[in-house]
Amino acid sequence: MSSIQIARIIVSFSWIYHGLFPKLVHIAPLEKQMTASFGFSAEYSYLITKAAGVGEVLFSITLFVFYRHKPLVVLNILALLGLLGFVAIMQPQLLIETFNPVTTNISLIALSVILLSEKQHSN
Repeated sequence: MSSIQIARIIVSFSWIYHGLFPKLVHIAPLEKQMTASFGFSAEYSYLITKAAGVGEVLFSITLFVFYRHKPLVVLNILALLGLLGFVAIMQPQLLIETFNPVTTNISLIALSVILLSEKQHSN
């Protein structure tokens, strides 16, 4: 399996996993904490979390299928940076926890850069 395909699978898997399990199958306490940090009621936080989960699953499928579309991969990188920035501002203590968004997002960004390099090589 090529490095491009490995990057494609891992980045897509990460989005689908983070959409399904901590948001759709079971709302993780950390997800509740993140949406509550905006000051939403418990009901709105629940709906926002579920919607985010659906969005992440749909994005995962889209990215898996259209991984050669450079703007989509760039959007992925920007989303990962944005989510990391959100955590840094709203819940900075999470940046030093085990399996934190720093290591996760930077790794996924690096894999996304591999996908971008594939686009340049295929032309």
